[in-house]
Amino acid sequence: MQGETLDGATRELGATRYREVTQEDVEASRELVEFIRRSPSMFHSVATIRDYLDRAGATYLPEGEAWRLERGGMYYTVRNGSSLIAWRVGKELDRYHFQMCASHTDSPTYKVKSVPELAGPGEYLRLNVEGYGGMIDSTWLDRPLSVAGRVLVREGGAVRSHLVSVDRDVLLIPNVAIHMNRDVNKGVELNHQVDLCPLVSAGALGRGDFDRMVARELGVDVADVVARDLFLVNRQEGRVWGFANEFVSSPKLDDLQCDFVSLKAFLAARNPRDVSVLACFDNEEVGSNTKQGALSTFLADVLRRVNAALGKGQEDLLRALSASFLVSCDNAHAVHPNHREKTDDENCALMNRGIVIKEAANQHYTTDAFSRAVLKEVCARAGVPVQTFANRSDSAGGSTLGNLSNVQVSVHAADFGLAQLAMHSSFETAGVKDTAYGIRALTEFYAADIEVDGADGFCIGR
Repeated sequence: MQGETLDGATRELGATRYREVTQEDVEASRELVEFIRRSPSMFHSVATIRDYLDRAGATYLPEGEAWRLERGGMYYTVRNGSSLIAWRVGKELDRYHFQMCASHTDSPTYKVKSVPELAGPGEYLRLNVEGYGGMIDSTWLDRPLSVAGRVLVREGGAVRSHLVSVDRDVLLIPNVAIHMNRDVNKGVELNHQVDLCPLVSAGALGRGDFDRMVARELGVDVADVVARDLFLVNRQEGRVWGFANEFVSSPKLDDLQCDFVSLKAFLAARNPRDVSVLACFDNEEVGSNTKQGALSTFLADVLRRVNAALGKGQEDLLRALSASFLVSCDNAHAVHPNHREKTDDENCALMNRGIVIKEAANQHYTTDAFSRAVLKEVCARAGVPVQTFANRSDSAGGSTLGNLSNVQVSVHAADFGLAQLAMHSSFETAGVKDTAYGIRALTEFYAADIEVDGADGFCIGR
């Protein structure tokens, strides 16, 4: 470790200065790991976010009931049990507009089919699953798995939804031995129907036992289980690691790390002049084109109802939106230590070097010069370093939810992320410092009074 100390405040690295990991950084990422542990499915993610909001004094407003709002109040609503929007109304609200963060609650995994079991060969019992999103298939092999999600249960004359998470190692997808596949280390394409069926039993269980297991977890009769949305869960525990505690690794960092930092910021900040909004959408990994996705009317519906509950009209809402700003929060690719060639030479991000502003000419990211300037100024006020990410010009990148939500609610928007490795692996890695950087940057965003003048300019006050 030439020229380095583990306990120094900073050390020189090229033209920048590297701030050493602090206990505050470590604690933030340990809380993140616990947040993710409590969120094994998108339904559980929303339940965990609700718990944070409830403990902070927020009021739940179901979509099917009338809404009454007060200045200074904090509220939230839920759609499908898997998407949530929260908002806090400024006490003064003298310059009416919205400052919003949007992230997503889902992650790539595999969904259990309605008829869940595959029998054989022999006495084997396997689980019948299909891919949800663009996962790295090989990362799901040879590790303990379980299932989590929601189950619809008959209760008397009604059917009610219940969360379930089987807190045991009950499944595993075994690799084929190298002796039977000599080319395995040359790269193997895994077939979802053939290679990715989790092993349930070698004979102790039979058909119907998977549903009986789920029913037992809920304490109900299997005959009362009407339907279910269940997903595979990687049981490997998240952790902070490294000799200098530099890294955090966990399932679902994409995008629960952004859910976490935006939630923490939303709860920490106070802005008397705006309506602060936290939006956590489901189904980003499969295109967002659902009733609870970013492309749905969910955000637009909530903003219209908030506007009406505040006694304002359609003209007020349109004027407020013209002065509003959205931060689309979804993680970014870090430079890979073994494959520097995979990222742009200059527009690239490193872990523990601050938040990432993402931009793409094809508009798969919402950032433009105006919104980049706003987010950079906010981060400068927060003392948070900023990095830039753009895809290599000869390769296609992914997409996210900001540009999709803007179809329904058109506002200035920028794409924000935290640098991570192995995106869409079942176990991803990010920088410990970036969790704290993300909270600090978004807290400043929510607290700052961002005054937008069309696209001609802006100013930021407190």
